[in-house]
Amino acid sequence: MSDRITIRNIRAYGKHGALPHERDYLQPLDIDVELEADLTEARASDVLTDTIDYAAIHARIISIARTQSFALLERLAEQLARALLAEPRIIAATVTVSKPNLLAGATPSVTVHALAPPNRVKSGSSKVKPAKTKPAKKKLGKTRATKEILEKAKPYKVQPSKRKR
Repeated sequence: MSDRITIRNIRAYGKHGALPHERDYLQPLDIDVELEADLTEARASDVLTDTIDYAAIHARIISIARTQSFALLERLAEQLARALLAEPRIIAATVTVSKPNLLAGATPSVTVHALAPPNRVKSGSSKVKPAKTKPAKKKLGKTRATKEILEKAKPYKVQPSKRKR
């Protein structure tokens, strides 16, 4: 059984954009995440440590958005999804990144859906079997915390959203 945790309207600031001047200053980003996990243990125990830590998820998203810089929102959304899947209880993550000040009268957004590898150990275990991946081509992080988050996230593959248009 899988349950969902949704965190909406996360306001983050980062230097992201296809045009060089977009990466010169911090711009607002609105981020929504939907996490799929087995929360059976938390529903039965009513103990905070048996569920996903919302504050840690929020902090991780804010940190990556602020410390990384990408030309495309698609790439930022992928990195966020991969980092969220580093939490062993999360089996799928859907991330929507919106850039509210980009277009006059419209807000573009990108949604990606990522799945944990099928060889992941079940609910709550910290033993994750890494998938074979190619090494990253460029430096992934500027801070130690971001590097650790992205290092844990490397084995996960992101799949495009199947959202109907």
